[in-house]
Amino acid sequence: MKSLCTVHLLGKQMVRSFEKVRQEEINSVMEKLEIASSSSLPVNLSDVLLNMSNDVICRIAMGRKYSREENTSNFENQLRKVMELLGSFPVGDYIPGLAWIDKVRGLDRKMEEVSKTFVEFLERVVQEHVDEGENKETFDFVDMLLRIQREKTNGFELDRSDIRLIILDIFLGGTTTTFTAIDWAMTLLIRHPESMKKLQDEIRTYSRNKLYVSEEEVKNMKYLKAVIKEVLRLHPPGPLLIPRQLSEDVKLKGYDIVAGTMVFINAWAIHRDIAKWGQDAEEFKPERHLDLPLNFQGQDFNFIPFGSGRRICPGINFATTLIEVALANFVYRFNWRVENRLLGDDDEYYLAETTGIEVCRKFPLIAFPSFASFTI
Repeated sequence: MKSLCTVHLLGKQMVRSFEKVRQEEINSVMEKLEIASSSSLPVNLSDVLLNMSNDVICRIAMGRKYSREENTSNFENQLRKVMELLGSFPVGDYIPGLAWIDKVRGLDRKMEEVSKTFVEFLERVVQEHVDEGENKETFDFVDMLLRIQREKTNGFELDRSDIRLIILDIFLGGTTTTFTAIDWAMTLLIRHPESMKKLQDEIRTYSRNKLYVSEEEVKNMKYLKAVIKEVLRLHPPGPLLIPRQLSEDVKLKGYDIVAGTMVFINAWAIHRDIAKWGQDAEEFKPERHLDLPLNFQGQDFNFIPFGSGRRICPGINFATTLIEVALANFVYRFNWRVENRLLGDDDEYYLAETTGIEVCRKFPLIAFPSFASFTI
């Protein structure tokens, strides 16, 4: 299944083919920011970014948007609930005799409600594709799954529930991680104006007096890539990666770990280890990556925002391509500021994290965009 997703959705060639979708959705956001800038109004940037990520993944995987703007589903709230629940602690999974606690505290009920909402929505999406058949103009990921179901490609059989779960997996993995990374990037850049200025200077060197920074131009921007690496170092969207379960007994550093043990990798702690990153490991310093041969492929276990090995995230190219071009455009055309808060409250407000399998900002990023003088 992972191979099918990689070939038909997440491979480099497929990612490049979606460039027009990314450009259209980023330009849609830019129009909103232009209106806010002209009126000197604040923008709930967290909400805008989540909606953009949602629209991109929906158009690519499901053929069209399914967002609040389309009056079809309140995806943003449902997404937050799912990620929060996935990061919760189900007592019954670890101490079966105390499973009743999950029922009493409402965890079971919340799980059932969210599950019902998504099953109904995804069933509607699949049925829409079935009704449209193969005579439609565009062929998306859901169409591909339905074709595999009909033709039983290579003996691979899918039922309706399999298709729903695969779509949900792609949807959750592609939307929230991208949104979280861009949200934290904008937060850290606004809080570090010297880094923001340095990034703007680099982008404007490659895209002088243009309305849109292209993906081709982004490829040459070293500081932009360093900023993104530093953001993912300090705020990996999945701080504990995806849990592993041992398939066989293992002896590690004198400890006997039995098969079936659940293992969590704390990437958040690894990325802030002063033994590797120095005494300034907690600080936002993109420059540290300019001379380091680090990438996202998980070869260096000190930097694993997407995991490593066979379980590494297959959507690295899909995510980083959107993060790079979106961030480049947002800081290229606009200068940014946030309201001054009470003394001592800044860190608590702007850097506070939610709980969940993916850790985004606890409070939304409300910011004021203003046209950069050279673009007027």
